[in-house]
Amino acid sequence: MPVKAPAPGDLEPIERASRDELLALQLQRLQWSLQHAYDNVPHYKAAFDASGVHPSDCRSLADLSKFPFTGKGELRANYPFGMFAVPREQVVRIHASSGTTGKPTVVGYTQADIDRWADLVARSIRAAGGRRGDMVHVSYGYGLFTGGLGAHYGAERLGCTVIPISGGQTEKQVQVIEDFRPDIIMVTPSYMQVIVEEFRRQGKDPRAMSLAVGIFGAEPWTEAMRRDIEQSAAIDAVDIYGLSEVMGPGVASECIETKDGPVIWEDHFYPEIIDPDTGEVLPDGSEGELVFTTLTKEALPVIRYRTRDLTRLLPPTARSMRRMGKIVGRSDDMLIIRGVNLFPTQIEELVLAHGALSGQYQLVVTRSGLLDQVTVRCEVQPAHRHADRDAIGHELQHRIKTLIGVSTTVDVGLPDSIERTLVGKARRVIDQRPR
Repeated sequence: MPVKAPAPGDLEPIERASRDELLALQLQRLQWSLQHAYDNVPHYKAAFDASGVHPSDCRSLADLSKFPFTGKGELRANYPFGMFAVPREQVVRIHASSGTTGKPTVVGYTQADIDRWADLVARSIRAAGGRRGDMVHVSYGYGLFTGGLGAHYGAERLGCTVIPISGGQTEKQVQVIEDFRPDIIMVTPSYMQVIVEEFRRQGKDPRAMSLAVGIFGAEPWTEAMRRDIEQSAAIDAVDIYGLSEVMGPGVASECIETKDGPVIWEDHFYPEIIDPDTGEVLPDGSEGELVFTTLTKEALPVIRYRTRDLTRLLPPTARSMRRMGKIVGRSDDMLIIRGVNLFPTQIEELVLAHGALSGQYQLVVTRSGLLDQVTVRCEVQPAHRHADRDAIGHELQHRIKTLIGVSTTVDVGLPDSIERTLVGKARRVIDQRPR
């Protein structure tokens, strides 16, 4: 597969800017965003005043650490439109998070916000190897979720032909891919695995697909999953990162020529890494919780938004801006099992490393007396249907205990015994412990 790395002339000037140029632009935009939030969002005025800080106190980027954090709690407390910094009549679109617990978080966009979002997703698709005239198959869900429309507008802005198929209808996904022959697919990595399985179920070779690039996001995924998808579908698998509270997809995206972590578009989003327990800002390279401040958002500026995603900030490579390391998990998804921290992605790495197992898995957490119990549910690939599943389970159980330090029960099922997620993010953890 040819890697379509951009020539220097294809890049925007800011993607090649010096560090000093970027820092100067960030400070200018940060000062504007702080003042915009303070002047127009009652929550931020009250929060800044309670912390004893004023936008004029931000004289350097380091001064941002003086300002209070924003979390989902603050967004939900001001549901639905209390965090908007412009009159509701100037908001041309509203999105919202899934709201799986409590009320959803609501996001508003002015027309300028929508245009900027489309520009950044177009930049992301170009970084992933996309070019004008390419056909883009969008399997992210459309609706209040930001994925589908975010990808759609960005692909159109780049000049691509968009197939807005959304999620689900997996047999139809295969038919459309075969008939329309798209170049790029934008989808969650777990659903890409489902599409690959459907090709095989129909007796077709997924490696013969027209697709050359997959742009995958909306859920944490590992390097093991990248290798699995690239080998099974013969495509380049590229990571895109975003979250609705900050914008949607396109906050950061990997470059196809390096595939060494999503480049954060730092001209629009200022990143910090903090200690999730103390809130202390950590130096680049340290693992901690990712925090974002928007620099150009009009309708919904967010100041020091705690994403709960655990990662590191890495130095620039293919672009002038810093990168994110792979997300190791979310601070609110971390399971503490008998004193050991466990992330679903750690189990994913071991499941995918076993040649007989598919990439589908679930962690079922229960409590017996005072002790938490974890059952790892996984399944064999169709070619290994008649393998000794008990032996495979014992082997995986041993590797989990040896490498992660957690005692588990491993249940290895037949092919297709794990429920598939046809729209949205895969359900990896089923927590049945009493609340």
